Amino acid sequence: MTSTPSDPWGEPVPVPPTAPVTGAQPPAYPSPPVQPYQSPADLLPPGPVIVQVGEIGVTSTVIHTPAGDIPLAGSNWQVHDYWHHEQRIPQWAIICAVAGFCVLTVFSLLFLLVKETIARGTVQITVTNGTRQYVARIPVTDQAQVAAIHQQINYVRSLAAL
Repeated sequence: MTSTPSDPWGEPVPVPPTAPVTGAQPPAYPSPPVQPYQSPADLLPPGPVIVQVGEIGVTSTVIHTPAGDIPLAGSNWQVHDYWHHEQRIPQWAIICAVAGFCVLTVFSLLFLLVKETIARGTVQITVTNGTRQYVARIPVTDQAQVAAIHQQINYVRSLAAL
């Protein structure tokens, strides 16, 4: 028994004729490979390096690190100074003590009491953007080097805020 479709009032509804099935399949088109999402900043060419801080290179859109590239927009930069001071006998005092030992035995040993203080340390730079993070440690021997690194990082922070 065949039933025909009807509307709510019981009247028959015309059914369009169906095409005969011939067994031919429509042509199969290969699907394009799925690409990961890329932001518009990823599609731009990186450009020349504007600022080089240690092993970190900064372009107008990307931060180049040895561990990979990090987007510049929205990045967070932190700088920490780690200094230590060491005291040692200068080389000239050792030479004077050895050479003067032949002439003035007791007084030449006073050169060994001369001490010089040497400041050494590192500046640690941490770059964070989302889940990506990179830490660079730059050895420094002078306060002027530390000031220059802080100026470069402040400039990069201003670029990241744009």
